[in-house]
Amino acid sequence: MIEAKRKLVSKDQKTVNAYMKNKNVTRWMSKNKQILGIFSVLVLLSLFFSIFSNSFATTGNMLNMLQQLAANLIVCVFMTLVITTSGIDLSVGSILSLASALIAVLLKAGLGSFEAFLLVLMIGAVAGLINGIVISYLSIPPFIVTLASMIYIQGLALLITSGYSIGIDGSAWLESIGQGRIFSIPVSAIIAIITIIIGWGVLTQTKFGTYVIGIGSNEESVRRSGVNIKKIKMLTYMFSGISAAFAGIILATRLGSGSSNVGTGFEMEVIAAVVLGGTSLFGGIGTMLGSVLGVFLIGVIDNGLTLMNVSPFIIQIIQGSVLLLAVIVNTHFFSGKSIKRR
Repeated sequence: MIEAKRKLVSKDQKTVNAYMKNKNVTRWMSKNKQILGIFSVLVLLSLFFSIFSNSFATTGNMLNMLQQLAANLIVCVFMTLVITTSGIDLSVGSILSLASALIAVLLKAGLGSFEAFLLVLMIGAVAGLINGIVISYLSIPPFIVTLASMIYIQGLALLITSGYSIGIDGSAWLESIGQGRIFSIPVSAIIAIITIIIGWGVLTQTKFGTYVIGIGSNEESVRRSGVNIKKIKMLTYMFSGISAAFAGIILATRLGSGSSNVGTGFEMEVIAAVVLGGTSLFGGIGTMLGSVLGVFLIGVIDNGLTLMNVSPFIIQIIQGSVLLLAVIVNTHFFSGKSIKRR
């Protein structure tokens, strides 16, 4: 009799555990429906391009795509932080162009590769810091500030290059950032993966990430709790500037030349990826995983259509349509402000 009761209790416990497990899975799927949706679209598109292009699902193409998307992945990490604070950074494309042109100019002038590398990162940090100070301490809308920055920084890039591309003649270690490989995996892709892991940790596991999300969700509440919200916002833009400068170095070393036009449209690609991935334009909701998937989705569309010999003008139309769709979906699903981290 006692043994029968024990079996009954054990069976009931297993039923409860199974129910709780299913409930947790359902809850997780409900919270991450946009991530699951974009992942599903990514898989379907990959299957489509694999069927209609023999070159798509090859190891060489996958590695090349990783190398091409490394710069976008790095910048999207910090753009996620910026947008989560309810901000936006339109200047990353121009900072990338300036960094690309500047690294080539400095190396051509005879400056050491390490010194040139650090100087370009510092200039990116200063550009982002100026954005952050004006936005945080002067209370000017981020859209206006970064739009102005996008224009004058692009002008600086054009000024120092006179509109021409400049060949890069740097050391082996600097060139390896954009062209090197470790066990066939591009060095730039490895750097991007490390950056994503760090960014995810900062957003989800640190007080800084909590403050970033809190500022986007309810800035006044965070301010009243004693947090220096101006400093937090300023730092997010500074990090964004550094990431854009580093992305510019990656592109310049990969292409073998610095150009003042290499970042044209880059900011739109990154913002589209972040928004498409589920980070709310209204702030308070940030998802690193979604941003990464957004980068890959746009990258797969670009790569697949190119391999299918689709006109680049049509590809641009499709990319613009994806951005519009991302904004519509983001606005529809995230019109309110709630605190979420993924």
